[in-house]
Amino acid sequence: MKVLIADDHWVVRQSLKQVMRRLHQALETYEAETFDEAAALLVEHDDIDLMLVDLVMPGFDAFDGLRRLRASFPDVPVVVVSVHEDVDHVLRSVEQGVIGYIPKSSGGPEIERALERVLAGEVSFPRRIIERSASAQPPAVRAPASAEATTAAAVAIDPARDLDALTARERGVLSLLGRGYSVKRIAEELELSSQTVRVHLGNAMRKLNIRDRSAAVHYAISRFGAAATAGRG
Repeated sequence: MKVLIADDHWVVRQSLKQVMRRLHQALETYEAETFDEAAALLVEHDDIDLMLVDLVMPGFDAFDGLRRLRASFPDVPVVVVSVHEDVDHVLRSVEQGVIGYIPKSSGGPEIERALERVLAGEVSFPRRIIERSASAQPPAVRAPASAEATTAAAVAIDPARDLDALTARERGVLSLLGRGYSVKRIAEELELSSQTVRVHLGNAMRKLNIRDRSAAVHYAISRFGAAATAGRG
């Protein structure tokens, strides 16, 4: 598998490469310090399987940079690696169709688990950030700033969507997804198989007219993440 690491800090790139070497997978890594370098590598290697990107680096300005990246290379899975540790940054990244968000303060084992998930086709978002969100109300959802920002994953959340259409099991799966659990962890928590969890999640997505996993994560965090935090008291 080919992984592109785009970050203007050499130490961050080396740290991520060091973690990847512990994954026991055949990974070929590429590095970029600027958006232009990253774009050139994505053009040259159109079979890159995953991109890890900082939200701020030369030529790449946070969410505008993500919009440009997703518009130009919509088929490349993207994981944000950022110094920002708040649920708003996580949700705004999800709006742009990313499949993961890794805080730079994360320890090696946490980064390793996140990379294992995304390389296995899962999504990974920081549960500790979602759960410590101070607000008891779901965060406001921003609509994409432009038409080109609308990707398959960046679907606006309609707060009026009726959860009553879901079964108790489907709501349970979404609730845990909104607290940052992976499919594997949800399966363990509910004593189900991972495949059964995927079936429940797929059914819930169909009933709520949610088109893909990244949008489902966004919906689940918005509806359940903050409420779960408030309930921890």
